Amino acid sequence: MIYSLTGNIIFTQPDLCVIECGGVGYACKTTMNTVSKVSGLSSCTLYTYMAVREDAIDLFGFYTKDELECFKLLTSVSGVGAKFALAILSSMTPASVALAIASDDIKALSKVKGIGSKIAQRIVMELKDKVAEGAVLDSSGEVGAITAAVSDNNKAEAIAALVVLGYSQSEAAQAVAKCPGELETDEIIKRALRTLASGRF
Repeated sequence: MIYSLTGNIIFTQPDLCVIECGGVGYACKTTMNTVSKVSGLSSCTLYTYMAVREDAIDLFGFYTKDELECFKLLTSVSGVGAKFALAILSSMTPASVALAIASDDIKALSKVKGIGSKIAQRIVMELKDKVAEGAVLDSSGEVGAITAAVSDNNKAEAIAALVVLGYSQSEAAQAVAKCPGELETDEIIKRALRTLASGRF
């Protein structure tokens, strides 16, 4: 298994980065986020994942370990292959994917080209427990706080009210998660609205 590649960047395109190591050019399928990170660099390190099938061997490379871990998490979902996972990670960061899953934000995932609501629902359903229990992609602790907020009745009601007001599920859940516990729904909404208005996320 190839853990990572470090070398000169000899070619890039929106879904590919070729790195030369020891005279060999390794073609890594990747995301637009990774390509934008390495743009302008002469060399870099990519964290890799090799998929071996009967008819092909594919190498995937990512600028951060979080992106790699998110890719592996997404491809563990039934019906979500590498193509869909790369599309999601080209439009969203690993942290925003984790937040969308934790807050049941199916709309955020289904906005990605090629990802319909059915696939988005399956991603949330199959990964929510993994994201919550393993604190996956959650170095800030924010996903854990959102998971707790969604399961709290008053906070869940506040999130629903904020969504009705036009905020996305992820935005509402992030704001509500910052509110202290044991508040009434009305007070949670007021505090969350202040957080949303200030943009402090």
